[in-house]
Amino acid sequence: MATELEELIGFLSSPSPQITKVAVDIVRGLTGSDDGLQSLTKYAKTVLPSLSRLLAGPKEVSEPSAEALVNLSQNSNLAAEMVQLGMIKTAMEVLYKPECTIACLLVMLLVNLTQLDAGSASLLQTDDDKMHGLYVMKLVRSFCRTTHESHDDPFEHVGSILVNISKQQAGRKLLLDPKRGLLKQIIRQFDSNSSLRRKGVFGTLHNCCFEAESQLQNLLLISEFLWPALLLPVAGPKLYSEQDTSKMPLELGTALSIEREPVTDAEIRVQALEAIYLIVLQEAGRRAFWSVNGPRIIQVGYEDEQDPKVMEAYEQLGSLLIQSGGTEEPSSESTNQ
Repeated sequence: MATELEELIGFLSSPSPQITKVAVDIVRGLTGSDDGLQSLTKYAKTVLPSLSRLLAGPKEVSEPSAEALVNLSQNSNLAAEMVQLGMIKTAMEVLYKPECTIACLLVMLLVNLTQLDAGSASLLQTDDDKMHGLYVMKLVRSFCRTTHESHDDPFEHVGSILVNISKQQAGRKLLLDPKRGLLKQIIRQFDSNSSLRRKGVFGTLHNCCFEAESQLQNLLLISEFLWPALLLPVAGPKLYSEQDTSKMPLELGTALSIEREPVTDAEIRVQALEAIYLIVLQEAGRRAFWSVNGPRIIQVGYEDEQDPKVMEAYEQLGSLLIQSGGTEEPSSESTNQ
């Protein structure tokens, strides 16, 4: 004899829209508690496909279904089952339907699923040569096209998806492919008003720089965006002298010669410094860094830094610059206040 919970899950597939709505609302409520999650876990093989099918339905059932799946996907075992069920394909198909009203929830579901290696591989479409990278290209386009001025920004969590997939070599390779130009699009969001977007951009860029040994040329192809993104957060609050800025690219020098908002997020500053470190480990990377007067910026930024972890990252980079054969140490000239 079926239990009450089994009957409830059965109602998710009811031909009656009213019964389905009541059932999915109750299931959503259960996913909001530990006990409810634990109970539903036992029926994962029936509840997950049922909720997945409802994602393409009208908002009154798709929204609670998506909320339930987001809650359930925080459990890594359930997330793994979702990936196996093809939930990433389902989410992407629904997300890009013109009538989609649950974009933010679907993106959050993708964030949770791509925390698993299998989920990232599924989003990257690594097993399909013809479709490889298509999902990521769509998400990057949406991430870069939606306004970060709006409070209603359904795609700002895409930054977290990009961080997740860039933890895999296949993801880094895709993002660094100059023919696709994805990292170039992403990096231009580095000064977004959205802290979520900024964290996503710097986390992704930081991860991509782990490929500097083999992909340095592709990183330097976007140097006009790369150096401002990496150096402005760690340049400190001071105005730089004309002598300093004259040795920098115009965009970087102009930004450092005027009043600017400091980057208060210590994690972003650490990620920027670690990314520079990975680039400077390569001889061509060091030359490129010197060509934009990077060491001077690091020196000035370090003078005003107070966070111990960020200071440690500055010192690690500074030691590498000093140890690099044949390079001069940064000038000690003072900057304009």
